[in-house]
Amino acid sequence: MRYGPKVKASTHSLWMQGREKLENCLMIWDASRCRRIRTMEGHRLRVGALAWSSSLLSSGSRDKSILQRDIRVQDDFASKLSGHKSEVCGLKWSYDNRELASGGNDNKLFVWNQHSTQPVLKYCDHTAAVKAIAWSPHLHGLLASGGGTADRCIRFWNTTTNAHLSCMDTGSQVCNLVWSKNVNELVSTHGYSQNQIIVWRYPTMSKLATLTGHTYRVLYLAISPDGQTIVTGAGDETLRFWNVFPSPKSQVNDTCGVQANTDSEIGASSLGRTTIR
Repeated sequence: MRYGPKVKASTHSLWMQGREKLENCLMIWDASRCRRIRTMEGHRLRVGALAWSSSLLSSGSRDKSILQRDIRVQDDFASKLSGHKSEVCGLKWSYDNRELASGGNDNKLFVWNQHSTQPVLKYCDHTAAVKAIAWSPHLHGLLASGGGTADRCIRFWNTTTNAHLSCMDTGSQVCNLVWSKNVNELVSTHGYSQNQIIVWRYPTMSKLATLTGHTYRVLYLAISPDGQTIVTGAGDETLRFWNVFPSPKSQVNDTCGVQANTDSEIGASSLGRTTIR
């Protein structure tokens, strides 16, 4: 079986099919055929976070554990990671698949390597749950994390030197983070109190655009394969598509001097980032 974009995972707290009762499980689907391939168990409570690393799928649960699952083998999971004292609500593998970052309702951010069953790095600066996590595709070991309503901050870490780099108070609950692979910018989505989406330039953390339209907290965020478009989902039961990042080709043109943007031009072009498709 070929694992890639056509293979998806979903989580279920309680699901019934005929006489089959599936509780706190994880399902692997063939997205092109809309067919369930297998069901994987192991967690005692709801599964709220997933992260892929090639054929390895990590799942985080309200039971405080992270399970490492190799979907090529028959066993439901290969190893169990323990460290969080509350629900695991955020998971993200680094781009080189060597480090896994996890966030919890215990306000902790942990980093694990490929072989550890205990965290190799522990960050305790957030004062609310850590759901938003993103690794930079531009600099090895650069990790961003966002805190909940009582925290509201995006923090940056260097996991290579184990250093806390900077902190930005966003004024709202941070629900998601994603880094652009085309430019050194990132997007954050927010909940209480403003329910907005912000595009930031790193490392200055200057705001390039503030996108509004959702009326409840923006719980979900995904980026397109070409790195130009994001889709957001919120408690208002809507999905919104936004053109926020330039194409890789335009960046090549910039470096060749074909199209050079000044700060004022970039600020003006940020108005186009509010376009919903």
